[in-house]
Formats: sequence, C-alpha cells, structure tokens
Amino acid sequence: MRVHILTLALSALMVGQSSAQTLPYQLPPRPLAALADAPPMPRASFSPNGQWLLQLDMQERPTVFDQSQPELRLAGLRINTAVSGRSRMAHVRALRLRQLPKGLELLVQGLPANARISNLQWSPDNTKIAFTHSTRDHLELWVVDVVSASARLVPNIFLNGTLGLPYEWVSDSKTLVVRAVVGGRGAAPVAAPAEAERRYEHPVKTPLEEQMLGYYALSQVVRVGLDGRMAPLGQPGLIAQASPSPDGRFVLVRSYRRPYPTTLSLDRFPQRVQVLAMDGLLDKQLADLPAVDSLPEGLGAVPTGPREFGWREDVPNTLFWVEARDGGNPAQAAPVRDQLLTLAAPFEEPARELVALPARFRRIYWGSEQLVLVEGTRLKDRRQFVWPLDILTKTLQKPLLEYPERNAYAHPGTPVLQPNAQGRPVLLTDRSGTGVYLFGAGASSEGDRPFIDELSVRTRTSQRWWRSEAPYYEQPVLIIDPVKRSFITKRESDQQTPNYHLRTGPKLVAITQFTDSYAGLGSLPRMQPLRYQRPDGRAVMATLYLPAGYQAADGPLPTLMEVSPAMFYDSTGTTQVRGSQHAFARYNWGSPLYWTAQGYAVLQGVALPVPSASNTATPAAYTQKLTQAANSALAEGRRMGFIDTARVVVLGQGPGSSLATSMLAESSLFKAGIALPGLHNQSAQVRLLGEEQKGTPTELALDYAGVPLAPFELPDTLRRPLLVMPAGFDGLPAGLATRTEELYAELQRLGGTSVNYAALPGETHGYTARESLMQLLAQMNTW
Repeated sequence: MRVHILTLALSALMVGQSSAQTLPYQLPPRPLAALADAPPMPRASFSPNGQWLLQLDMQERPTVFDQSQPELRLAGLRINTAVSGRSRMAHVRALRLRQLPKGLELLVQGLPANARISNLQWSPDNTKIAFTHSTRDHLELWVVDVVSASARLVPNIFLNGTLGLPYEWVSDSKTLVVRAVVGGRGAAPVAAPAEAERRYEHPVKTPLEEQMLGYYALSQVVRVGLDGRMAPLGQPGLIAQASPSPDGRFVLVRSYRRPYPTTLSLDRFPQRVQVLAMDGLLDKQLADLPAVDSLPEGLGAVPTGPREFGWREDVPNTLFWVEARDGGNPAQAAPVRDQLLTLAAPFEEPARELVALPARFRRIYWGSEQLVLVEGTRLKDRRQFVWPLDILTKTLQKPLLEYPERNAYAHPGTPVLQPNAQGRPVLLTDRSGTGVYLFGAGASSEGDRPFIDELSVRTRTSQRWWRSEAPYYEQPVLIIDPVKRSFITKRESDQQTPNYHLRTGPKLVAITQFTDSYAGLGSLPRMQPLRYQRPDGRAVMATLYLPAGYQAADGPLPTLMEVSPAMFYDSTGTTQVRGSQHAFARYNWGSPLYWTAQGYAVLQGVALPVPSASNTATPAAYTQKLTQAANSALAEGRRMGFIDTARVVVLGQGPGSSLATSMLAESSLFKAGIALPGLHNQSAQVRLLGEEQKGTPTELALDYAGVPLAPFELPDTLRRPLLVMPAGFDGLPAGLATRTEELYAELQRLGGTSVNYAALPGETHGYTARESLMQLLAQMNTW
C-alpha cells in the first residue's frame, strides 16, 4: 500500500506513542520563494470628496513569532490579549498622501516607529485621517492632518478593539466617539494549567472564561476631542457598537450583557440597546434583547424582536430598526415579513412604522424625504427587490430593481453612495434628485466586465455610462463628478499590476504608478476558460491556468486540479462564467498558481454535483459522480491539448480536502492527492446536503459548528500517494488538530510508509507566517 502522509514535524505535540521533535523550517526552490516573498501591493484610500489619495504601504508577511503572540478564543472571538484587540490583523507600515490630480506625493511624518497601523477612517470634512496603532501592550489612537501630512498621538487613552472598529468620527470632524480600555481593571484572569490546554471550541463554559471575556472585551464609551478634552458616556460594558448620530448630539450604544450563554457565539448573546446624549444628560434604553438560543429552520430565519439598529443617515437624529412580523420563520406564510420602525429625538414617543415589507429586509439606502431605497429578499424563490420608498405616504413603489439572487448575469448593480455634509453615506443622485447610479460586477459569458449605470427612478430607464473593456479588468471606485461623468477606476490586466485611473469621458489619466511586485520573477500565468458538458447534461465552465509563454506546440501538461464544494440554487449557477481572464494573478498562501512557475497547468472552478437532499446514495456512489464530473473537465482540457490526463493531481483545502481524499481513493483518475488544511476525514456525503433542482432553493450545509462530525474512517481503497498538510489548532468545533491526529492514526491502520504527524506553530485554518508558507511550498515541491 502506497499511502504517504508527509506532514511537518515542527511543534512539540504528542501523538499516540510517538515522540514529538522540533525540526528546522525549509525553503522551496528560489523561483517559488521569490514569488512568495514578493512585496505586498500598496492599497489606496480616496478621500470621500475625491481630492486626496492616501497610499497604504502594507507590512510584509508576518513571521512565526508574530503569529505566536498570545491569543484568547472565546465566543467566536480571537482576541490579542496583549492589546485588547482582534488578533491576526493586517497592518500598514507607512502612509503617503497626494492631492489629486497632480499633487506631490508626501510621506506622512510623525508616525510611530515600526508602525502597525489599522482601522483608518477619513474625517467627515476630509481634512483628517484617524487610525489605530498596535504597540506591544496597548492600542493607540492617532490622527493625521491631511494638508501638512503629519501625524500625532491622541494622548491619555487606550482603545479596546476586541469587538470591532473601536472609534467613529463625529460630524464636526473635531470629535471622536471611542471604546476605551477601562482604567483600573486590574490584572487579567489567568487560566489554571488544566484549562490551558489547546481548545477546539470557543463557548464561554466556565466562570473563569466568563471573567476573561469580561476583562478583555470590557470597554467604556468616551467622547474624545482633538483639543484633548474627554468625557465618559454611560457605563462600561461589552460594547459592540457606539455610533454617533448625524448631528453629533447622541450616541447609539449596543452592548452584550450577562448571563453569557455557554453554547452560543457572541452575536447571539443577550443585548442591551440604548441612546446616550453627548452632553451626558440622556441615557435612554431602547431594547433589552434575550439570547437567541434557537431560530426557525431555513434560510432567512431571524430572531423575533428588534434588530438592525441604526441612524437615519439623511436627517439629524432619528433611529430606525427592523422587526420580524412572521415570527422570524421563513416557512410561515405572511403578507408582511419585516417592519421598519423609526424613533426621533428626544426618543420619548412610541416608535412609528416607516414601512411594511413583503420580503426579508436586507438593507436601506437613505437619500432624502423624496428618495429612499429599500432592499429585501423574497424567501420562497430567493429573488431580490429594491423598492423606492415614499416616506411621506410610507408606501413602497413598484420595484425599481428585481433579479434572482443566484443569477450573477442578471445582477443590475448596487446603488452608489456618497457622504453628505455630515459625512454620512447617502444616495448619490443626479441634479433632479430622481436619478441614482449603480456600480455592477458585470458578470457575463465573457467574464466579469464591471460597469456604471445611471438609473431614473421616475421613468425606470437606465443609461450605461461605461463598461470595462478587454484586454483589461477595470472596476469603478468613486464618482467624482456625475455631471462631467468623471470617476476613478482600478485597472489591471493579466500582465499589468492594478493601478488607479481618473476617467473623464474618453480621457484616461493614471493616478498611481504601483510597480509589479512580481517584476523580474518571470511572466504571469494566463487564464484559459474551459466550457464543456457534464455527464448529467449540464453545460458548465472551469478555469485553466497555463504557464507563462506556454504554446500549444509544447504539448499537454501535468495538471493540478483544485476541488471545492459549491452552492447552486438552480442550474443557472453552474453555467455562468466567474471572474475575468484579464485579472492580475495573485499568489495567496493556498493558491496552486505557484506551480505554473514549475511547468504545471492548474485547473480551478470545476462544477461538482451536489448530493441528493434525501442523502440516500452511498458515499462511494456520490464520489463516483464527483469523479465523472471532474473527468469531463479534464477530458475537455485534453481535447484542447492542454492537459495530460495521465498526470493529474487532485488538491483540496477546507471542506475540499475531504473531497480530494475521497476522489483519490475511489477512482483511478488521479495519480496523487494533496489535502491542505481542512476536514480531511469528513465524507462528502455527510457534509454536503442539498440538491441541484431547477427553481428549487436548496442549501449546501457547510456549517462546521452545526453538524456533528462522523466517526473518522478512510477507505481501504486509498492506494495512491496522499500529501496531507495540517496547520495548527484550528479553533473550530472538532477542529483540524484533533481530526488530523485521527487521520494519522487511520493511516497507520491502513499501513504504508512515511507516516508522520506535526503542526505548524502559530497557524490555524491556513498558513500566514512567512516560515509556514515557505515550508508548505518546500514540502509540496519535494513531494
């Protein structure tokens, strides 16, 4: 039996009777290492008025030391206990400002040494930028003056970013509302040795864990003036939201309260919603919500009672929220699914109904008393609607937009927002106030071709401003002047790195000149669509990446085929083209595209059949359908002369790792397999529920937490080499660490050679540290 599980003995873990050992990290061949070490692309942020460009120089890939910093996992959170913030965040190391269109680039001065910047936000008046900086033991608040390109620390306050963005600007651009670490909170609770073992689940199960969550997530809402004056608002708590009103007079505060459920994630904890006055003279409780310990079955199920609290963005100080009128049950027939209510300052009157919706609420686009758009989903057939709302009569007009949720070709685009005078996002309209603009992905049989449309709400007619044209993939970013049709786009091609441009009519002006991170490392792979028919008669499409410079005369190539579960609500989804062949290739940690540099073809996006909802077929029978579907894609690649079907490796990660293992075991289609971090053991039949039926909404259930894992068992038919690459402690229920140990034991049962087990320090559900990625590439290359 030739079963090979080649894993990494890098951490001090004990598995069965084996002895753990620490081995040095390896490096892959120089071409692969160079691709992995390519510097990250800068990111760009434009001021809301379109007059300034902020360039964000990103930090290089973190080291294993960075990834091994203290981390607490509770209630679905991953907390950096050193700074009371989220762990594993991407950071910015430098900022550059330039006034558009032709100003000089200025490196922002005064930044902290070895800056670890995140959470950037422009002020409402576009003159300042706030950000947080992570030191070794706290989270600081900094502010950049845009004109002088200089930064300064806001002193005497540490922020708490455990529950998300820890601050928001107030409309005067001179004040911020922050969530601060509570002074005098004392020393952190310390877990006893027996409780410090690695965890696979995150619920708050013990009094100690409740203390730890209360310690690290506890924060105080504070009004912070840029003049140095500060004032606490309300009481400390586990504050998930602290949003100032558009006029800056009030703050909407939503917090989690005790008792903390022992089996639920944080978003289902009991909550308290209140509104506070900035002057400290009002503390009004709006809702006291119980824990959401159960929901009706089905997509679109929601809790009863108020939810989705927010401010009307177009008026000074009016709250809104949503309440279900169908018991939150999508299976219940109901003429009204959701009701929107509003409550204006001073918040003493009963709430008033704004509108009743025949569908489940998704979002609202505020504009003015004359123009508001409401988006909802009709649950029975998953159709999306966008209605104009007449606020004066509280009625929905005829749908302005209507389309199937899963039909990418039919998606009309998303309404464009712009900040108003208070810096709040409202609909961008034409001069008459009755026309809106849409940004769309432009999915089509030619691939994605983003567009901008102008749509009249009054006449229901649309006009296409612009559409991305080959050989480029270009996305709209910001409309500068709708009258002149001036807007900013992000433009790239398969051989040109993304850069930003200003379009005014036919004129195109480059705004950025970001260099190609992969320059000098060889040409990028080219994308080749594969259109073919599956054995079940469905016309589908996959994407084949070929090595740079490949010519048909070079002959068929050895191929890596990546498999992944997919979700389809009808046959439309399987036939539609995804992505763009003109997009710039990116080498992420789990991307098989690295191997095009080694002469391989890479096949992605193969449409695999979903198992029957009745779940009556055996795992072997379903796996046979999977391999037949895969074979049809490979056969088309062979017909076109690209794929050598005698040399194909099947690769999967996450839920796809179990598919790869099953397909390798149950067919002779593949010569070898690779299972990257994932549920290596879980049979597809157990994990995937649903059925492809035209017009019938079904669900592909990939809920790690909600479905118990089956007993671990590998098929005895597994005879071909299998490379298994676990990460570290996954942090999901019944996660990777324990399941990979069981995989190790099962492979020992089957017999075979080179059966080893280890895990990479500091990693969870993938590879982030540079050392880990290099080890992954080295191990795969050797194998």
